[in-house]
Amino acid sequence: MIVKPEEISRVIKQQIKEYSAALDVTDAGTIIQVGDGIARVYGLKNAMSGELLEFPGGVYGIALNLDADSIGAVLMGSDAGIKEGDPVKLTGRMAEVPVGDAMLGRVINALGQPIDNKGVIATDSYRKIESEAPSVIMRKEVSSPLQTGIKAVDAMVPIGKGQRELIIGDRQTGKTAICIDTIINQKDKDVLCVYVAIGQKASTVARIINVLREYGAMEYTTVVVSTASDSASLQYIAPYAGCAIAEEWMNKGRDVLIVYDDLSKHAVAYRTLSLLLRRPPGREAYPGDIFYLHSRLLERAACLNDEYGGGTLTALPIIETQEGDISAYIPTNVISITDGQIYLESELFNDGVRPAINPGFSVSRVGGSAQIKAMKKIAGPLRIEFAQYRELAAFAQFGSDLSQDTLERLAQGERIMEILKQQQYHPMPVEYQVLILYVLINRYLTDVKLSRIREFQKDFLTYVHENRQDILDEIRDTGDISEELEEKIREVILEFNGNHDYS
Repeated sequence: MIVKPEEISRVIKQQIKEYSAALDVTDAGTIIQVGDGIARVYGLKNAMSGELLEFPGGVYGIALNLDADSIGAVLMGSDAGIKEGDPVKLTGRMAEVPVGDAMLGRVINALGQPIDNKGVIATDSYRKIESEAPSVIMRKEVSSPLQTGIKAVDAMVPIGKGQRELIIGDRQTGKTAICIDTIINQKDKDVLCVYVAIGQKASTVARIINVLREYGAMEYTTVVVSTASDSASLQYIAPYAGCAIAEEWMNKGRDVLIVYDDLSKHAVAYRTLSLLLRRPPGREAYPGDIFYLHSRLLERAACLNDEYGGGTLTALPIIETQEGDISAYIPTNVISITDGQIYLESELFNDGVRPAINPGFSVSRVGGSAQIKAMKKIAGPLRIEFAQYRELAAFAQFGSDLSQDTLERLAQGERIMEILKQQQYHPMPVEYQVLILYVLINRYLTDVKLSRIREFQKDFLTYVHENRQDILDEIRDTGDISEELEEKIREVILEFNGNHDYS
């Protein structure tokens, strides 16, 4: 083989031409300890709290502990293959997730990567998972209702757009069911939804996604999943990632609903990380900043004023209690951050009352300002009568000689209980709710047999829909019951009762 000098000189000239003197300068550190998804890194003097660090093998970590001589970082992936002495680089970036309309209908993990086999997410927009909550000046009062489609909620514990309403109760009392019904009810209402599953079983999440698909709700929903098999670090960032996706739409003037299912598991994941990072434990071994963990998340839900686009972000956090103890550490923390709570009771659930909402412990601190006028008129007496019934029912067990007035109140209370029962995944439009609650409050159900109340409800609403749709349209369009409309409603009730017998 003969090497020609002119060829060698041509190659050398080409290499000199293409040579770049730009130096790749990165701040590098060294791993001094790794295990349990936690790495201790020496060096990296310029690291920021919450900054992404690049570990060997393309694994990223988040710097959480900034000590005098080392950094405690949580790994956002497997620590297999990462060992002591390996180099660690600063990235200069905070943790980010992709955002925008391309996220609708997608199922992603806590890092924003798709896990639904539908290909890459076509978006160039990214947003930091941690951001500052809107200030007081940027907010306005919560004034418009977010309809859940659940009679017991919309009448007695109304939720407004921009509110944070806690769903609290023991396991298996229907907490997730209320949130899923609310997401299903947002169809054609121009409300985008984000469902964040934290520490749930993969089979449970798969079932929820199938339900959302079945009812056409995935078109306007993003599901962020961090299952029980994921590391504590991924469970920790999942709700912040979901919130960043929702905030992007809120800042563009859209109405958004986000469900955190559930924050009890989120607190446990954070406790795990804190103990592994050797932070001092406090009550129940939770770290001292456990309140701040949830307050900085939930304060990002807001009703922005028109100057800032007028978007809203409504949060429905879920908390699981043990034996109905709402005075435990995490429940009291989250109750104090939110604008009210819906308390679900095991006893009611087991008695067949679904949704099992306890009207005594449940409260909405936004109240009537998040209801349409028609519902507000009906909800006042409904709440009082229901509360009286609950009180009387407790005493009635011990007394046999009851007055006529007490018997009537008990009968009305039983009818309220029956009307407020509702089948899962069947949210009811607000005009139908107003109509059936009007019938209930004005004692038109007194002669209806208790066991046939729900049959009456179904037949009556079908009758009005088929014969007097104008009544439903007027309630929906005006949001009020005028004297003329009230007269029409009375007519249709008497007309229906004349043709049907439920005694």
